[in-house]
Amino acid sequence: MKKLLLVLMVVALAAFLLVGCNPVTPPPDGEEGEGEVEICPTVAVTSQVVVGGKTVIKSGTQTITVTFAVPTEPVAVYVGADLRGVPATGDAEVVMYANAAKTIYTGTFKFFGDATADIDCSEAYIYVETCDACDYCKYPYTVDNTGPASEIKINKTACACAGTCTLTFKSTADTTVCDTLACCGDACSGFASYAIDLYIKKPFDVCCDVPCTTPAYSCTGTACPIDCTLTCITGTDTTTNKLYYMVATLLDNVGNKTRYYATLSFDSACGLTVQEYTANLQSGLCSDYTVTHGSAQTPVTLDPAEVGDCLGLVL
Repeated sequence: MKKLLLVLMVVALAAFLLVGCNPVTPPPDGEEGEGEVEICPTVAVTSQVVVGGKTVIKSGTQTITVTFAVPTEPVAVYVGADLRGVPATGDAEVVMYANAAKTIYTGTFKFFGDATADIDCSEAYIYVETCDACDYCKYPYTVDNTGPASEIKINKTACACAGTCTLTFKSTADTTVCDTLACCGDACSGFASYAIDLYIKKPFDVCCDVPCTTPAYSCTGTACPIDCTLTCITGTDTTTNKLYYMVATLLDNVGNKTRYYATLSFDSACGLTVQEYTANLQSGLCSDYTVTHGSAQTPVTLDPAEVGDCLGLVL
């Protein structure tokens, strides 16, 4: 009888060990697993911000950090397909590295979002599996693929200082969507800031994303609508028109960048000629002020009596 009882105990123990540490495939995006884990680690991605109750991250390579309250191993982390870009099937496992205490795991992953979807925000889960839990903790994330957009209207008047001009740069007050004309905003993580800079020479050299010179005139803001005034801008350089290189930089809350480029040429009566150049949206590149916006773009000349013109979406 004692031998039979001992055999039954060994069989039960073996069965428990076999069940305890078998990893399983994460459930498809959007499906709940049975027996949700009550105690889960915290998960953080480098650029994440919370907007309207959603955790939003920037597209591109980010660091994922998983933090446990107690030492835990093994740990597996998966990224849902819609956060990976297309074509993509299933969920991708991220290579994670643990600290000595086995409480913090880090790994890098390149997020793209769904490039075929007619939206700027792709949503899916990041899953964390542990042997102790035998289940998945799941964390919803949204990838922001696109920077802000705006139509910027330029107006000018003569300044009280002789031979100088005043410029105003304005957009409309629409802060919700920017897939139509005459707007200002960001459709995913939200509009964060703008800067409008005028340079007396080309601001980009071999360096690109960051201008290599200091602007002659500059203004900034942190919300739509864009409303910027630059005063007492020198209108002529001796007897020739004064040429300025303009860079308008828009940022969203996760750091996506949109830039618009133009040259502004003044005469002594504040007559203004505007030439817009091709925008580099989030590409890490900058304008060389040689390729114009649109295939047949020509400079737009404004005399002091005209009300202004637009940069950005429609010039």
